[in-house]
Amino acid sequence: MPISPHLPRDSIRDPAWHSRLFWLLAATVLLWPLLVLTEFQPWVLLQPDSLRPTLRFVGDFFPPKLEPAFLWTVAQETWRTVAMATAGITLALLLAVPLTLLSVRVLSISALTGRMAPLGAGVRLAVRWLLVLLRSVPELVWALVFVRVVGLGPTSGVLAIALTYAGMLGKVYAEILESGEPAATQALLRHGTGRLQAFFYGLLPQNAGELTSYTVYRWECAIRSSAVLGFVGAGGLGQHMDASMKMFNGSEVSTMLLVFMVLVWLADCTSAWLRKGLA
Repeated sequence: MPISPHLPRDSIRDPAWHSRLFWLLAATVLLWPLLVLTEFQPWVLLQPDSLRPTLRFVGDFFPPKLEPAFLWTVAQETWRTVAMATAGITLALLLAVPLTLLSVRVLSISALTGRMAPLGAGVRLAVRWLLVLLRSVPELVWALVFVRVVGLGPTSGVLAIALTYAGMLGKVYAEILESGEPAATQALLRHGTGRLQAFFYGLLPQNAGELTSYTVYRWECAIRSSAVLGFVGAGGLGQHMDASMKMFNGSEVSTMLLVFMVLVWLADCTSAWLRKGLA
């Protein structure tokens, strides 16, 4: 709708521009010391000593390497990477689900009276701290530990993903269940049903879509993590990508990056299909 030229100038001025300008200046004042502290200097990328090898390496990305023998190797390592991520997520679920049920307040029978019993509150606090411990250690650190324990290979990657993602899944699952409507669950508990029955018939139906979507998203993140873990000897496609990057073989790296794009796209399609089925 066009602005009438007869309206006074004050009536067409943004009434919130003072606050927006203030917060913009405040963000600049806060972020500038952080950029200085991190020595953020993107103009270094434009220096001749950096620009020439970068352009040469990026130029090697085209065309991607499509030799049958190499594609067969990539397919095998891709399958190993997906298997590592899936096995890690499965183990993470086996850890996260019981920890989630122990940490959710709405499933506490003693909390129906208003305040949890000391034993239940202590167990809940201990489980929450365990979830903090699991997710506070990056999967890369866990992988370095397990590589020394079990040796090189996908086993260390599976264990690293399982521990870190158990903490992440447990925390977010608990937040999703706590934010749901508790009336049905509390009604079931008051009528004598067990915690598992209250979970399956009260909490889970109303939160199944969100839980499924987040689980598939974490599976997608686990696929990317498994590639990163390959750089420290955890096997999979990442280990081959590390070797190709060290040899400055951009065509091989380009092919493997395209494969990762396809994997992420398939994960998005899987998530959308599951959400549609649960709708």
